[in-house]
Amino acid sequence: MLLVSSGGMADESGPSVEELQAQFRDLGFGMFIHYNMATYHDAQWVEGYPCPSTFDPGGPVDTDAWAEAAKAAGMTYGVLTTKHVAGFCLWDSDLTEYDVMHPKSPVREDIVAKFVESFTSRGLKAGLYYCWRSPGFEDRFKVLPPECDPARHTLEEQIEFQKKQIAELVGKFPEAFYIWNDALDEMIMPREEAIAWTRSLGPHIIASGNWWDWGKKGRPYLDVAVTETRHFPEGNTHAGETCWKIERGWVWQEGARPVVTAEAVARHIRTARSRNANFLLNVGPDRRGRIISESLEVLKAIPAALDALDAGE
Repeated sequence: MLLVSSGGMADESGPSVEELQAQFRDLGFGMFIHYNMATYHDAQWVEGYPCPSTFDPGGPVDTDAWAEAAKAAGMTYGVLTTKHVAGFCLWDSDLTEYDVMHPKSPVREDIVAKFVESFTSRGLKAGLYYCWRSPGFEDRFKVLPPECDPARHTLEEQIEFQKKQIAELVGKFPEAFYIWNDALDEMIMPREEAIAWTRSLGPHIIASGNWWDWGKKGRPYLDVAVTETRHFPEGNTHAGETCWKIERGWVWQEGARPVVTAEAVARHIRTARSRNANFLLNVGPDRRGRIISESLEVLKAIPAALDALDAGE
């Protein structure tokens, strides 16, 4: 039997939605990691289906270094782009060949598995970003793997495929606590249906919903509401997450450099926390899968900047 609460539905054997939201807010500060096919095409969004051979970091991706950078910054969790707009999957998916284990892929390693292990083994929590195919996307952005190419599949088929992929992620990586849903909104599923689907993934899973419509970002849809490069209004009561970028773009591109200082990040963290939101700071690993040195310096300086800010209050 499922019990209905004001925040949604919760299994009797697991925590309530309100408890999951409280646990989430306690985390406070996390690392967003935009790293996927776009990294190798000097773009933020990739068109079509680039060949898996182009996803080439030149060797193993050091996800341990990502986790160490997160710890140095005082972060408590990370969120990795497991599948972005290109439709390319960073895990060994049973539902597609368009992933890191493709015969033409130079990587041939499950990057999501490495990320989850790197973060959880260091006492950090691991969250998984998944980009949904929204009716609002232009056709040139495929978003889904070729096995569910939107040009040949109905919206209903696309939705079922995406549900299966996320269920696969949760099954393969039970340590993950959080599904970051990009472009999942009411054009795909009504809110109550989406909440019920989230609860079906497991009693420990919390989920965010990032609206495709920019004007609706920050409005409650799933367990966690999301804003991008802007703060929630004062007095916000819904569990929130404010996403920001340490570099100019979400995804690494040639010439990437930090555009925020540690002091600015500290102020953003304090503002987000005062408005019932976590602060999720994005880094874009380069083509070797490494966080650039200038961004690492900003990350390392954040704890001292927070201490200085608190001392001055």
